[in-house]
Amino acid sequence: MKNLQKFYKNKKVLITGHTGFKGGWLSQILLDWGATIIGISLKPNTNPSLFKVLGLEKNVKNYFCDIRNFKKVLEIFKKEQPEIVFHLAAQPLVRESYSNPLYTFETNIIGTTNVLQAMREVETVRAAVMITTDKVYENKENGIPFKEDDKLGGYDPYSASKAAAEIVIDSYIKSFFSPRDFNKKHKTLIASARSGNVIGGGDWQKDRLIPDIVRAILEKKEQLVIRNPEAIRPWQYVIEVLFGYLLLVEKLYKGKKEFSGAWNFGPTNKNCLTVKELLEKALEILGGGSYIISNREATHEAQLLLLDSSKAKKSLGWQSKLAIDRILRDTFIWYKKFYQGEKMVDFTNQQINSFFKICL
Repeated sequence: MKNLQKFYKNKKVLITGHTGFKGGWLSQILLDWGATIIGISLKPNTNPSLFKVLGLEKNVKNYFCDIRNFKKVLEIFKKEQPEIVFHLAAQPLVRESYSNPLYTFETNIIGTTNVLQAMREVETVRAAVMITTDKVYENKENGIPFKEDDKLGGYDPYSASKAAAEIVIDSYIKSFFSPRDFNKKHKTLIASARSGNVIGGGDWQKDRLIPDIVRAILEKKEQLVIRNPEAIRPWQYVIEVLFGYLLLVEKLYKGKKEFSGAWNFGPTNKNCLTVKELLEKALEILGGGSYIISNREATHEAQLLLLDSSKAKKSLGWQSKLAIDRILRDTFIWYKKFYQGEKMVDFTNQQINSFFKICL
């Protein structure tokens, strides 16, 4: 941890989507490590929100704008001159993508293009990781884990938009940020990162299993309704996934050209559980609770999706280490502390430090 922490100290880091769940955790980690954070995002769309709970507004230089607005995005890049970029801003929900496909495609494809083009025009960025999703692959649900060079695809608008974003990222790398031309025509190395269903404290987004459990069991605001109970998902702890992104940026920043391109960050097979299996583990940790399974015809979602992360393990030394029981326990302890009125910045930092003591 000390070497990685030392690397990020005093670095100027721009995070898109910093008001979201993963963006909030990433911002807090980097603030703890002494980085200067610039954030581009819409204002938080949930109440509560991790952004407000952690008081990030006073510790991050915030620009609340839509990444579809290239003029504004470029203006921010020119003003701030970032060294490192983490691009997380997105429309991240499968079900929402059916309701609002145009917004989904614009945000996830055009928004990603705007960030890439801004980096191209400003020329100060040394390293960038563009976050997509495990759902970018053409999924025939045959049980074979996807490798980074497998065919891209997407049934629902969300998955298709993220697969298209991957094509855009690859195009920009080949056309403008080629590793072959590094230190000749440009000084920027770019990678994309694909991960699964990320869980942890502080997520209140709609249509996600953990926030749904929290609202039903801890807030007692609504009945817990489960869709697709037999769908197998790769469940991952938020800090574990972010650790992979942080390692990847360090390699890119140091000019390791072989790290440009696509990377999977998936959990072990033991953490690939059905929705029902994970739910029952969660309710056991919480001391019980009831749920119903929706019989209403649902929009299409993949029933099986697995990632092969052997590339990250071999080249980055990254692998998923935490068991699902530990992940769920840490997740729900976070929420319990929040509803008990604890100082969540302190507790969040405790979880961050605890994770890195285990995994580094």
